[in-house]
Amino acid sequence: MNNQGILLERNPSPMKLEVMGVENWGIWKKEKSTFPWTYAQQETCYITRGRFVVTPEGGEPMEFQRGDLITFPAGMKCTWEILEDVEKYYDFQ
Repeated sequence: MNNQGILLERNPSPMKLEVMGVENWGIWKKEKSTFPWTYAQQETCYITRGRFVVTPEGGEPMEFQRGDLITFPAGMKCTWEILEDVEKYYDFQ
């Protein structure tokens, strides 16, 4: 599978989230939709609600859901398909 450098950790421990300071990150919400996206910077996010599929340009689709800690690499072009309304904490590096 070609995930284009996307890193995924399912259900990280509350301690890890606390150490990372996730609750101090920005919050992003989006309703069911499909749209193209390009990551200008590396983004780490923690999903608190919803379910979605990200398909990197030239890569395989990956499905994400509540409880996932994800890092998307800078420069990645992809398509987001939100299957259930999403809410996430996010941080750009």
